[in-house]
Amino acid sequence: MSLKMGLFKPESFEPMYTAERCYITEVLNTNQSADVSLAVCLVKPGVTTQLHHLEVAERYVVTAGQGRMELNHSDVFAIGPGDCVLIPALCPQRVINVGDNDLIFHCVCTPRFEPQHYINTETDASLPIGEML
Repeated sequence: MSLKMGLFKPESFEPMYTAERCYITEVLNTNQSADVSLAVCLVKPGVTTQLHHLEVAERYVVTAGQGRMELNHSDVFAIGPGDCVLIPALCPQRVINVGDNDLIFHCVCTPRFEPQHYINTETDASLPIGEML
């Protein structure tokens, strides 16, 4: 895809609470830039996001807070400010905020995120990430 020239302004910079159990602010997500999107994600203390995967690749850049990331049902590791997490398309994932403050990270998706790319894989039988630590 080629980038179209011009100014883009999002409709809103207001965070949106999602079924994923986090707040997402879409910073850049337009068909004018179909090869990439950028969002800021906020997870409240003690919250574990929904187990899911995307049909697009993601990169998280953590800017604040402390968390635990789970990838592919088994790889669990600590994340904090300055950490970058690479998440291939279709990789099961979730994160828990283990700190006392908000966990905030930028999420870059390629190609750009669209709602149909999100696949909820959480079931009643899913082991909460907190029990894995």
